[in-house]
Amino acid sequence: MTLSANGLFWSAGGTTILSDVSLDVRPGEFLGIIGPNGSGKTSLMALIAGIRRPQRGDVLLGGKPLQAHGRREIAQRIAFVEQQAETTERITARQAVELGRTPHLGALTPWSKADDAIVDRALEEVDMAHFADRLWHTLSGGERQRLHIARALAQQSPILLLDEPTNHLDIGHQIGLLQLVREQDLTVVAALHDLNHAAMFCDRIAVMQGGRIVALGTPAKVLEPQRLHDVFGVTVDVERDGAGGCFIRYRRPDPRPPRLKLVAGEGN
Repeated sequence: MTLSANGLFWSAGGTTILSDVSLDVRPGEFLGIIGPNGSGKTSLMALIAGIRRPQRGDVLLGGKPLQAHGRREIAQRIAFVEQQAETTERITARQAVELGRTPHLGALTPWSKADDAIVDRALEEVDMAHFADRLWHTLSGGERQRLHIARALAQQSPILLLDEPTNHLDIGHQIGLLQLVREQDLTVVAALHDLNHAAMFCDRIAVMQGGRIVALGTPAKVLEPQRLHDVFGVTVDVERDGAGGCFIRYRRPDPRPPRLKLVAGEGN
């Protein structure tokens, strides 16, 4: 199943958020989207997930405009994990994950033992099976985030979209979760903050700045010191290994010059 964006434009409150964004997601790849806050990552994710409709341009799923697909059909093909998806309903952890099966249920396809097995496996994969009976409002932010991932896995859609999926997670669960996603037989698009996570897990990386994609390619090609300085305002060293991978080492900023103190009477 292919997913692509062509000439997307989105604005809000008179401010342009995305401008002429085009992107082809290759089937089976792990594509990372990086960029500073306000660069348009979350808006792009919402558009390609079908949560919002672009004001100009098209999102194509399987070669057809997204709006030509029904909501159920889209949900069967795209699972989306948002940054902050909450509920006020008194549901358990397991019930939250069971929601991932909704696109596959109907009058002729009621809940079955197969659905139970899918939910069980998803809970186990994110290390939350032992919390299955806990109420949602009693869980930490990190535990809820892992359940969002489990719900998306239970959805069994071939395309998985993740908007900053490692929010609220400790470092062990961050790496474990990205490795879990990497091992799935899925097409993955993930907006990521950690550049080393992008380098470790992504096949390709799209760099966003000012609502546009300014670079797209393999981590070793895209994660260059000058580009990271231009986009993020940081000074880095990029270490490369013989297998085509890379690691980013940040340099501490130069100390700021001391501020001059005005003596009483000066400056008048």
